[in-house]
Amino acid sequence: MNNLTSQSLSVSGLDKEQAEQYDSHVRSGWFGNNGGVNHPFWVIVYKEMSDHLRSWRFIILIAIIALTCIGSMYTALTNIGHAMKASDAQNTFFFLKLFTVSDGTMPSFFVFISFLGPLLGISLGFDAVNSEHNRGTLSRILAQPIHRDYLINAKFMGALIVISVLFFALGFLVIGLGLITIGIPPTAEEFWRIVFFLILSIFYVAFWLNLSILFSVRFRQPATAALAGIAVWLFLTVFYPLIVNLVMKGLTPSQVAMASPHQLMGLEELRLTLMRILPNQLFSDATTTLLMPSVRSLGPLTMEQVYGTIPGALPLGQSVLLVWPQVTGLVAATIVCFVLSYISFMRREIRSR
Repeated sequence: MNNLTSQSLSVSGLDKEQAEQYDSHVRSGWFGNNGGVNHPFWVIVYKEMSDHLRSWRFIILIAIIALTCIGSMYTALTNIGHAMKASDAQNTFFFLKLFTVSDGTMPSFFVFISFLGPLLGISLGFDAVNSEHNRGTLSRILAQPIHRDYLINAKFMGALIVISVLFFALGFLVIGLGLITIGIPPTAEEFWRIVFFLILSIFYVAFWLNLSILFSVRFRQPATAALAGIAVWLFLTVFYPLIVNLVMKGLTPSQVAMASPHQLMGLEELRLTLMRILPNQLFSDATTTLLMPSVRSLGPLTMEQVYGTIPGALPLGQSVLLVWPQVTGLVAATIVCFVLSYISFMRREIRSR
């Protein structure tokens, strides 16, 4: 192992045994050559992934998410027969119902992801930078001959890889259990809808991950960064919808029956516009359309627009086109949070303790 890699490993917190194991992987060609994992950037990514997988908070969150996944899966399997109707336009999408069916006692799978995903992202990023600074290892890492942005990029990449593996493992676990229970393989359209849902879930959690990394750069104490992330999550999840409802209640005419349909539709469009500022609303709209092919619109429709339409499931391409604004907004919010954390970290003055 070259001197740079050895220094990076020792500074990054890997012990001698782990360093020797890593060196054997590199020599055996596990990770490739010429820019593979022996590159300083991938050394830090490997270290971040190891830290996440060994941390108790990640193990606890994995256990919670796995239990909720199994619970929602059991609920879906026990109620899928009642959910299927002969006149249902989705009666061929068995596997999609595994992610959406609920009996009212336990939410469906994608609702759990919408609720627990932010907690997973916040837990993986709230101490990404400030913990290194408090331990005095941040200045030692940056004293090595590596680019400064390697650290912040590797912090994000390591957590993103862990999140991606987790969600695809859970998604394929649901598919496998459903295949064993139902006995019918998913169609190609069902499979790609589930894949797009998993990719969208990764972007959704990545938004909260980048937000927590931003707080870890701005605040010195990990507890403060964690509280800031949870406060933003609570505000966007609980208080902001209440504020929107109060505003819309004030704008709604006292005599609703006397209001024109055009006025009521304008108020509903305003409410939807205000709600779509929320990342969880964007995620909910997109996942509902992807996992429920019968959804043909995400906004209010007049009787003239509905009259004459034939109920049926949208093709995958049309569903993706329908939710493309929501997907673009969620990806843009994720990129903005990452850019803010990147700029803040690059401009930060780092001194040895």
